[in-house]
Amino acid sequence: MKKMFSVILGGVVLAAVLGGCGGKAGAGKAGSAGEVYVYNWGEYIDEEVISMFEEETGIKVVYDMFETNEDMYPVIEAGGRTYDVVCPSDYMIQKMVENNMLAELNFDNIPNVSQIDPEYMERSRSFDPENKFSVPYCWGTVGILYNTGMVAPEDVPTRWSDLWDEKFSGEILMQDSVRDAFMVALKSLGYSMNSVDNAELEEARDLLIRQKPLVQAYVIDQVRDKMIGGEAAIGVIYSGEMLYIQEEVEAQGLDYELEYVIPEEGTNVWIDSWVIPSNAKNKENAEAWINFMCRPDIAKMNFEYITYPTPNKGAFDLLDEDLRNNKAVFPDIESLDNCEVFQYLGDQVDSVYNNLWKEVKSN
Repeated sequence: MKKMFSVILGGVVLAAVLGGCGGKAGAGKAGSAGEVYVYNWGEYIDEEVISMFEEETGIKVVYDMFETNEDMYPVIEAGGRTYDVVCPSDYMIQKMVENNMLAELNFDNIPNVSQIDPEYMERSRSFDPENKFSVPYCWGTVGILYNTGMVAPEDVPTRWSDLWDEKFSGEILMQDSVRDAFMVALKSLGYSMNSVDNAELEEARDLLIRQKPLVQAYVIDQVRDKMIGGEAAIGVIYSGEMLYIQEEVEAQGLDYELEYVIPEEGTNVWIDSWVIPSNAKNKENAEAWINFMCRPDIAKMNFEYITYPTPNKGAFDLLDEDLRNNKAVFPDIESLDNCEVFQYLGDQVDSVYNNLWKEVKSN
């Protein structure tokens, strides 16, 4: 949901560029070391990286794309098409672990995991308690984007509760996503965004219903372009959009800035990670792929292409100082103290959230 790009859906195959993963150039003729079937979000990798992987390892890549975690899950569950390595989000990884759908990783084949900042391995324990099944690929936060030309300095939003301020009536963009919308409401009430308490969820529903008259639109992809175009004053957005937004504001010579705030009540810190399905046919090749993705120069290439923050400390050190100091893209760890990672709450609780969200949207 957070990949704000046009995507070709999961059944479409990206042409298998010649190549392989993690070895040295000239390791073998392309395709001589077998295959690896990769399932990833649309536009979530630099395609040149696929070619480099194939050329260096001789492993042929067959690359398919999905649009949401919920599209991906039944494909892996059904097993009609077998994938060797997949990139789900935190809560979906937890669901896959609980349903015995993932294989334990052999980290002897993934020495570059040492390049992942221990902070993100630790955060991954909320959905992969022993770090057995996943390796972080990208991460980010959800926050408030505001237009400096439309929001007075004294009115700059610093809390989720500011999204209920009537001075912003008709100028607010909310995420059209059940968990993201309820995260905003639950956090503003001081509750966990992973709440399973019916009273808390109903209170959050009522708060979202009260907010509706102030909301210009519930959007996903459009929030970025609407904010750049000056169509709204504030909006809920993923931090990975910030680098693109900053570049567009400069390129268009706009007379206002778009600033990003992580609200004081805390927010969602999401992590997308590489995992290997339990029915993978090419597990060692999948581990070679993960190892390659953890190589600092490769992680840097992927960051520069997709602009979502990398958890790879080696890649981070390779970035320009201005990028490393860009707090909208790479916030200080201390600012994430009140933040949480989404957890899988069970199908029954998911139904509760979905039904309450329908009430919000239909009210």
